[in-house]
Amino acid sequence: MASPRLETYCCPNRDAATQLVMNFQPEVFCGVCIGSASVSLLLTILQLLPKKGQSPRKMPKASSSSTILLLISICDILGGLGMIFRSSVWLGFPGFIANISVVNGTDVWPSTFCVGSAMWIQLLYSAGFWWLFCYAVDSYLVVRRSAGLSTIVLYHMMTWGLAVLLCVEGIALLYYPSLSSCENGLEHAIPHYITTYVPLLLVLVANPILFRRTVTAVASLLKGRQGIYTENERRLGTEIQMRFFKIMLVFVICWSSNIINETLLFYLEMQPDINEMPLKNIRSAALITWIIMGVLNPMQGFLFTLAFYGWTGWRVDLKWRKREIPWESMSSSTVGENAYPSPVNYQSNLHDSKKISTTDSQQTDEAISMLSEGNTSSDERLTRSSPIYQGW
Repeated sequence: MASPRLETYCCPNRDAATQLVMNFQPEVFCGVCIGSASVSLLLTILQLLPKKGQSPRKMPKASSSSTILLLISICDILGGLGMIFRSSVWLGFPGFIANISVVNGTDVWPSTFCVGSAMWIQLLYSAGFWWLFCYAVDSYLVVRRSAGLSTIVLYHMMTWGLAVLLCVEGIALLYYPSLSSCENGLEHAIPHYITTYVPLLLVLVANPILFRRTVTAVASLLKGRQGIYTENERRLGTEIQMRFFKIMLVFVICWSSNIINETLLFYLEMQPDINEMPLKNIRSAALITWIIMGVLNPMQGFLFTLAFYGWTGWRVDLKWRKREIPWESMSSSTVGENAYPSPVNYQSNLHDSKKISTTDSQQTDEAISMLSEGNTSSDERLTRSSPIYQGW
C-alpha cells in the first residue's frame, strides 16, 4: 500500500501512532500486500494484452487520452512491483528490517532500503494521481478541440516534474537533518504528509468538476452534429458519463481508506497516551483501515482497467502481427487518387462546402471516440450515426 507512514517508519524515533500500525501483525499485513498486489498485477497485464478474435481498437487519429490511460496503468504496475518487493524483503529478512529501529546503528543498508522502497512506491502512485488529473483535463480539452498529441509533452513535464518535486521535498523535510533526528516534532512530518496527499485530494476535488463539464460539452457536441439529439446520441453521452463515474468510483474506493486512516492516526498523535481505554475504538478503527489499505491500494491498477476498457477476456493473443503504418495507407490512397485526376466542374464550390461540413463532423466524431475508446458498442453507434456513414 502507499502511505506516508512507510517513510515515517524509517525514522528510528518514530511516533507512537506509526509504531502502532506498523507493528500490528506485520507478517499478515505484508502477506496481504503481496497477495493483493500480485493479483492486481497479473489481472492488469491480462487486461492490457491483445486478445484472440478481438479486432484492434481503431481510432481516427492518435489520442493523447489513450496514451494517458496506458501511463496510468504502467504507474500502477510499477507501484505494485515495488509493494511486492518491499513486502517480500520484510517477510524474508526480519532481522534485516529490525535494524531500522537501531538509533545509532552502523549498518546503513536497512534504512537505505526502507527509504528507497517507500519513495519508489510513493513516487509511482503520486505520478498516477497526476496522470489521472491530466486525463480529466485532456478529456475536457479534447471536446473543446484544444488538445492533441502535442499536449502530451506538457503532461509529461507536469506529471513527472511535480511528482518528483513533491516527493523529494517531502522526504527532505521529513529526514532533515538526518534519519536519527526526524520525527522529533510535527514540523518534520506535516509537510511530508501535505506533499503526499496534495495530488490525491486534487483528483478527488478537481476531477469530478472537469468530468461534469466534459459531459455537458459532449452533449452540446452531439446535439450540434446533426441538429437533433437522437437516442443513439443520448446513449453515447450516458456511456461517457458512466465511464467517468466508474473512474471516480474506483478512485474513491481505493483511497478513501487512506484519508480515514490518516485522520485517525493524527488524532491519536494529538493524545498524551494513545493506549488509554477511551481510545480503544479509535485504535481498532485505525488498524482495520490499515489492513483495508493493504488490500485496496494495490487493486487500483486492475479496477482502473475495468473502468477504462471493461473486461477484455481471458484469451490472450501473443502472436506478432504486422501493423499497417498510417502513412503507407495514406500514400497509397494518394497515388490512387492522383492517377486519375478528376476534372473541375461547376459544382466544386458545393463540394468544398460539403468537405468542410464533413471535416467538422469528423472532428466531432474523433473527439467523442477518444472519450469512448474501448467501448465497442459506442464506436459502432458513433459510426452508424455519422453523416459520412450515412452517405451525406
